[in-house]
Amino acid sequence: MYYADPIAKLIEALTKLPGIGPKTAQRLAFHLLHMDKHAVNEIATAIVDARERVRYCSVCCNLTDQDPCAICTNEARDRSTICVVQEPRDVVAMEKTREYKGLYHVLHGAINPMEGIGVDDIKVRELMARLGDGAVKEVILCTNPNTEGETTAMYIARFIKPLGVKVTRIARGLPMGGDLEYADEVTLAKALEGRREI
Repeated sequence: MYYADPIAKLIEALTKLPGIGPKTAQRLAFHLLHMDKHAVNEIATAIVDARERVRYCSVCCNLTDQDPCAICTNEARDRSTICVVQEPRDVVAMEKTREYKGLYHVLHGAINPMEGIGVDDIKVRELMARLGDGAVKEVILCTNPNTEGETTAMYIARFIKPLGVKVTRIARGLPMGGDLEYADEVTLAKALEGRREI
């Protein structure tokens, strides 16, 4: 009732984005209205284009504009290792390390009974199908170090181990540059548990 109808609709639409409350949506709306028309059209076109062209890779379930994705078709990747992550943005985080050279599998979530998310709601069945031919020798579980991520990792490990595939979990502990005095007890315990010889 305070804004012209198109402005109110724009603010309402922007609040549907994660982390955008009414005040931020209002600031963004007014910023967009003051932007050059060409720049606004570029943003709108990019949103529509991404929504129409991006889909799941039929192999790893990552977001891609080609199927299979560039990682799955890259012959230089180690095909004996699959890194299992929760979200597509986790693939980007792993790739930025430049350390991992294998393939990925994106679950698109984690088991969370409190929110009604079960094993059938994430891409576990697709992962198990990839392990059928015996080419994969190791599955690295890189789910988040929280209750849902741990539950998901344990569930997946229970299903994979009988196949004779090595199942590993990423190490957890203290961040580089962190001080012991500021670390919580759980983080310190996990750091001790994951210690290795130097």
